[in-house]
Amino acid sequence: MLLLGTLLQVKQQSRSPLEITISLLVPLVQATLAVYLFRAGTNPPALLLAAVGAGMMGVWSSVLFGSGAAIQNQRFQGTLEILMITPMRPVFKILPITLATGLVGLYSVLATLLWGVLLLGVPPSFAAPLWFVLAAPVCVLALGAFGLLLASTFVLLRNANAIVNPLGYPVWLLSGMLVPVTALPGWTGPIAAALPTTWGARALRAAVTGGPVWPALAVCVGEALIALALGTLALHFVERRARVTATLALT
Repeated sequence: MLLLGTLLQVKQQSRSPLEITISLLVPLVQATLAVYLFRAGTNPPALLLAAVGAGMMGVWSSVLFGSGAAIQNQRFQGTLEILMITPMRPVFKILPITLATGLVGLYSVLATLLWGVLLLGVPPSFAAPLWFVLAAPVCVLALGAFGLLLASTFVLLRNANAIVNPLGYPVWLLSGMLVPVTALPGWTGPIAAALPTTWGARALRAAVTGGPVWPALAVCVGEALIALALGTLALHFVERRARVTATLALT
């Protein structure tokens, strides 16, 4: 059921102009800007890190905006009420949406790498290429699980953009996707440590530059499982709350 729901959502998102723009064009622009900004340095891995970081930014954008847009589309089409009253747990209704946004976002990582290597001359010097191949899809699925926690608010609120828009850039910065977390103020450390995006980006950076990948990857998966559990509980509460307040429909 989860597999079929995820495949259906991937097909729907592949026909959405918003998703096509976010997943196809935005990561390439971000990768180009990041590579040219980092090209001023003399460290070749920094260019590859810029491409990888831009790819992770694309994954987060896909999960964040894609989940909000998918639920908003359900509300606009009048099918969100039908979806939420079907006799199954709420997590099985919403999780395919967030997993699909993560899978669509996986393109961002692949596209930015190919764009950087083939067109921008970024040397593909991976310290641990096998770890990178393993870590990339794991991070994408972890972000999809994290998106489930956010999706609970999208179900409750009629305007998902009120949550989506303010979360894009702050998470990019706090997760260290382009700027190292150590360069940020000290008070941001606990916030960054609580985000699976931080550990996913750290795992991919370790696969590029060298160093242990599995500790950061394990923390990323652990935090994603916690977010999955919290999202399951939140959806159960939100579903009941939305029925009581009648906020599933537009009017």
